[in-house]
Amino acid sequence: MDAGSSSTTEPLNIVICPWLAFGHLLPYLELAERLASRGHRVSFVSTPRNLARLPPPRKDVDLVAIPLPRVEGLPDGAESTNDVPDEKRELHWEAFDGLAAPFAEFLASACADGSKRPHWIIADCFHHWASAAAVAHDVPCAILLPTAAMLAAAPRQPPSASAAASVLEEHAAAEAARLAVPRYEQEAVSTAYADQCASGMSVAERWFLALDKCTVLAIRSCVEWEPESFKLVAPLLGKPVLPLGLLPPSPDGGRRRAPGSSEDDATLRWLDTQPPGSVVYVALGSEVPLSVEQVHELALGLELAGARFLWALRKPTGTSVLHDADPLPSGFQDRTSSHGLVTMGWVPQLSILAHAAVGGFLTHCGRNSLVEGLLFGHPLVMLPIVGDQGPNARQMEAKKAGLQVARDEGDGSFDRHGVAAAVRAVMLDGEARQGFVAGARRMQGVVADKERQERYVDEFVQHLRANLL
Repeated sequence: MDAGSSSTTEPLNIVICPWLAFGHLLPYLELAERLASRGHRVSFVSTPRNLARLPPPRKDVDLVAIPLPRVEGLPDGAESTNDVPDEKRELHWEAFDGLAAPFAEFLASACADGSKRPHWIIADCFHHWASAAAVAHDVPCAILLPTAAMLAAAPRQPPSASAAASVLEEHAAAEAARLAVPRYEQEAVSTAYADQCASGMSVAERWFLALDKCTVLAIRSCVEWEPESFKLVAPLLGKPVLPLGLLPPSPDGGRRRAPGSSEDDATLRWLDTQPPGSVVYVALGSEVPLSVEQVHELALGLELAGARFLWALRKPTGTSVLHDADPLPSGFQDRTSSHGLVTMGWVPQLSILAHAAVGGFLTHCGRNSLVEGLLFGHPLVMLPIVGDQGPNARQMEAKKAGLQVARDEGDGSFDRHGVAAAVRAVMLDGEARQGFVAGARRMQGVVADKERQERYVDEFVQHLRANLL
């Protein structure tokens, strides 16, 4: 089909294939629903257990299950990254690479049916086999990018990288220096280039293979969100970059809750008893690997700060922690019971962030959490741990939307005193807090601008229509 008159009105057939992590599955389900609401036919592809744990789509989205290959040593049912112990990550990558054949079969079947033939595939940046299958079947492919802030701070490429990667190296090196990427973060990210997974392919190799065969790049971002780094992405990667907007959660985002849970949640009832704007909500995502020692320093920092807090705590990493052991310092909950609440179960994060008692957000700075926190204008206490979180945090700090917890330059460690200082500045220090609130409200103006965000999706669709093969 070309971009003639019929293509401007007929619905598109679009395949979306996100990475096997709920931090990717959920926002790209939002994208699928937005596309379906515009009349397009969307196939959302993932593994059976991941799809079963998603909320039912609001719009007519076809959930397509392709089985995750069995890999010896990988626990049964370990389909999302949240299911995989740290020591089994390599096996999860091996199973992921094994999705190439079933995805190719799915695509071949879809292409054989004229009415179902995909017009576009939208796949995450690790899906080298999706872009390869797209080329084999003459279907254009858009690869989903991480944040522009992370791309701008990309580490040095390996000698074996493609010619396109050398361009990225030159530009990113200068930008990384400008952003003063700490040494511990450079070392952590560099493992993506050095480590070999069980399949014999590094994370970076998957990325460059996907990039090489795609038609365009798509990014869950916009120039208003990260103007300094967004403009660098297309020159660095050498392909057109289409902004999707931020895909903020829909008003009924609270529906994305655990089975059997309800809005009549203990955390919300506790918040109802707190003064307006007084509580810092503490949540470091479902997959941030804090050790027991880090959990203790964070807890003691909250205690030292003296601010009211609601902490959605995840079980720390480390085999020394028993399933039923208390990961918190001895006596911590008794000493803070008058002004703090810790929960280790599922919590309705959007409803918590929307609550009048919440006045700040202590976050790891994952993209989903930043979008959700700033949707409600909350200033940030930032404790980035892995991936794009460090660049995201520096970006938000530069916009004066919050403050990072002080870290050791060498190993990235933090202590209770750094946590306490950051929490006090954002929550309790009147003058400092006023500045952080103002910065967060400026970012809220971007995230909460529904018309602007929907326009990005419309423009994305227009580009897909105009570039049909």
